[in-house]
This record gives sequence, C-alpha cells and structure tokens, in this order.
Amino acid sequence: MALPSTVYRASVQLSDLDRQVYEQLQTTLAKHPSETEERLMARLLAYALCYEEELIFTKGVGSGDEPDLWAKGADGRVRLWIEVGLPDPDRLAKSCRHVERAILFACGPAQTQSRWLTQHLQKLASSRNLTVMRIESDFLGKLVGNLQRAINWSLTVTEGALYLTVGDETLETALEHLSGPPL
Repeated sequence: MALPSTVYRASVQLSDLDRQVYEQLQTTLAKHPSETEERLMARLLAYALCYEEELIFTKGVGSGDEPDLWAKGADGRVRLWIEVGLPDPDRLAKSCRHVERAILFACGPAQTQSRWLTQHLQKLASSRNLTVMRIESDFLGKLVGNLQRAINWSLTVTEGALYLTVGDETLETALEHLSGPPL
C-alpha cells in the first residue's frame, strides 16, 4: 500500500517590493512521501516569489512530465514553467523550447547542488528564456525547523534580499541569480 501525501495549508503575506506585488496568499500543498521537507519549502517559496494569479502547483513529483508550478495562458498553453530542485537538464532544456518563460530554483544538498550546477549550468544558459536561481540550503533548513502543517509566513522581498518571518523569528537570505533574465 502506498503512503499518502501529507497536506499543508499555507498563508503567506507577500510584500515583493522588487516586483510591486502585495498579496495575501492562501494555498494548499501536498508533500509526496518521497519529497523532502526542504523541497516542499522551496516549492512554497517559488510560488510566493513568482506569484501571479494563474500560477498553480502541479502534480510535480508524482508526474514526470510536469514542472512543480506553472501558469497557463487563455489558450491553455503553458506560459510559465517553474522547477524546484535539480531536475533532469535535458527535460528542462526541452521544456524551455515550448514555453514563454522557465525558472529553476536550484536547491538540494550543497555538495550535490554544486556538482549539478558545474555540470549543467553552462548548457542551460543557452536557453534565453530560462532563469536559474539558487536557494541557500541553510535557509531551507531553518524553514524546515519551523515547519508545521499550518504554515504562516510574512515574506518581504527587496533588492534581491528575502526577509521571511515565521512566528516571532525573522530569517534573511539572498537569492543568488545564476543565469538568464532577472525574476
């Protein structure tokens, strides 16, 4: 018998001064049994950092041909393709040929992430519509340390720096832009 997904409810007060986006986000995330809590936090962070009205979570880990998040246009075609983690680089490059814009939030164990980026970043940089950002592993670890089934965040983004308040603790990090157009 397969293990069920764990459901999390998230409320994010978003103040993105860089993009002029101010929203109270309410969403539900399902953590697949094979997914790490760090990756779950990275998916929620990607959702907030790229938020637009049409952006939704997909089947993700449970489906090999879908990204973690996407936004579709009125014609049903995918406009925005967002991956989290260290995906298959060939599949990511192929998806870039079929969408307006793609974003990768690279995250994972520091050594694995470094090796993956060294091997694949140069090839992926040839996709002009792909933005590659790196999320610090330590930052995700701190988010996991505060993880509860009901997630309440206050996220402020200014000049590329993230200030995320969870309860009475404020965490700070900078997203590292590795290639492609800015967010």
